[in-house]
Amino acid sequence: MCGIVGVKGIKNPQDFLLEGLKELEYRGYDSAGIALIDEGELKVIKAVGKLKNLEEKVKNVTFSNPTLGIGHTRWATHGKPTELNAHPHIGEFSAVVHNGIIENYQEIKKELEKENISFVSQTDTEVIVKLFEHFYEGDAFEAFKKTFEKIDGAYAILLITEKEPEKIFFAKKGSPLIVAKNEGKFFFASSDAPLIGYANTAHYVEDGEFGYVDSFKPLPANKESAKKGGFRFYMEKEIYEQYDVLKENTLGRNTKDGIVFDELDKSFFEGINNIIISACGTSYHAGLVGKYLIERDAKIRVDVEVASELRYRKPLLSKDTLFIVISQSGETADTLETLKMAKKAGLKTLALCNMDNSSIVREADRTILLRAGIEKGVASTKAFATQVMTLWMLSNYLADKNEYEIINQAIEATKVNSKIHEKIKRLSKRYLHGHGFFFIGRDIFYPLALEGALKLKEISYIHAEGYPAGEMKHGPIALADPELFVVALLSKNILFEKTKSNIEELAARDATVLTVSSEEIELTDDYVKISLANHPMIEFFEMMVITQLLALEVAIRMGNDVDMPRNLAKSVTVE
Repeated sequence: MCGIVGVKGIKNPQDFLLEGLKELEYRGYDSAGIALIDEGELKVIKAVGKLKNLEEKVKNVTFSNPTLGIGHTRWATHGKPTELNAHPHIGEFSAVVHNGIIENYQEIKKELEKENISFVSQTDTEVIVKLFEHFYEGDAFEAFKKTFEKIDGAYAILLITEKEPEKIFFAKKGSPLIVAKNEGKFFFASSDAPLIGYANTAHYVEDGEFGYVDSFKPLPANKESAKKGGFRFYMEKEIYEQYDVLKENTLGRNTKDGIVFDELDKSFFEGINNIIISACGTSYHAGLVGKYLIERDAKIRVDVEVASELRYRKPLLSKDTLFIVISQSGETADTLETLKMAKKAGLKTLALCNMDNSSIVREADRTILLRAGIEKGVASTKAFATQVMTLWMLSNYLADKNEYEIINQAIEATKVNSKIHEKIKRLSKRYLHGHGFFFIGRDIFYPLALEGALKLKEISYIHAEGYPAGEMKHGPIALADPELFVVALLSKNILFEKTKSNIEELAARDATVLTVSSEEIELTDDYVKISLANHPMIEFFEMMVITQLLALEVAIRMGNDVDMPRNLAKSVTVE
């Protein structure tokens, strides 16, 4: 996820900008840059890769007396990770940094090109600075106002200009931005962490606000609480972040004209008749969701393999097979070894990964980065969400299918409803002392049942299993009694009546059943209501959040360290 910092009124602002960008490294990035006004002159330094590359370049720049500047870390969305595409973007006398997406940038770009205004990058952001300079007629604030009135989309913007070298202009819509203050010094950031220790009051900019600060709120007392954003655990924060993360994941990819992957082209899939997905744990569950979606939409056979089994099985690998690996860290040992095995067999390879420059990314032919940012909680939440979303977009891409609005609705479904969260907190006290959990579902909700069970067992240490709902009567229902807890994922859009029948079978045998659905089932003990939706993936993402919250609240009631569960590591780099 991109990060923004800015500062006005301190000596050596470049030091704050670099330090602030370091505080935002956890969000993930592939390039970075800063821009300063030094004795009225604009100076811009950018670098691809890690911040140390930018720091080395800044050391080689001579500054006189800069007093303000802006900085940015970028995930590539429009255009590849190059210095030209990195922020800040510049015009003849101005520079801008921007988080979000300008949806009408192509239309604006064409209009400006007719005015003989040229562009050097592939990004949507460059139109902001070029539009600003086009509108400038002696009043920078008026030009800035006209600029953000012209653009559509989501954005947090900081802009500086040689024309008014004592000002930093800002605007916000749909992407976070904070303006903070301390004795005449102003600081800007896209999250609290860079501001701690510099400012004592802050204004959390509201959508539609721009220009100057007019009210302040207290900042958190320390960096650790700032990084947690006031949440009890990182995992809780990361559950709440999934809405923003999925917005970032789909930026520039889910468009009104269909799915666009800068990392891929259709020729890459020529001659492909089969797909193998290799992954472990949560990533394996995401792969199972991908199997349902790709086979249904793109009509391509998909096999999903547990990497630790696949690497020793001597599988039959044919060159008409695309080999996809999924990994949050990019260092998962078993998954990496299967990737090497596929490469050796001559298969085309594709990685879905969250960490650029990781071993898996370096090994694969192509990579789609997940843009989930760094996950502090060992039990994955937002990485799983981005893996599933990326596979969904890939299924659209392969099928030439356009589900633009449905994807956006599914993202909206990940916004945490505070009333539902409070209900789950209350319900959790009833689900502590049984002999185990069954999570059940059908179709795509079966992999979600597997993932829900995994989340619960990882952090609560209570035995939990995920099952296809139709498998209950083939053995597992023998365990049904009042001390068996069942979490039933009931979709209105897929096999509703059959799944409902499976739930009623368990309830009739006195299991304690919690149903998650848009329709209440009278026989079940507890019920969490989701929104009525006309597409199963919208239901999927809302149910995903609910199962994560349930695991969280049960674990908290058990008194466990949610972020650091026993015996587990975030990145499994050994067998």
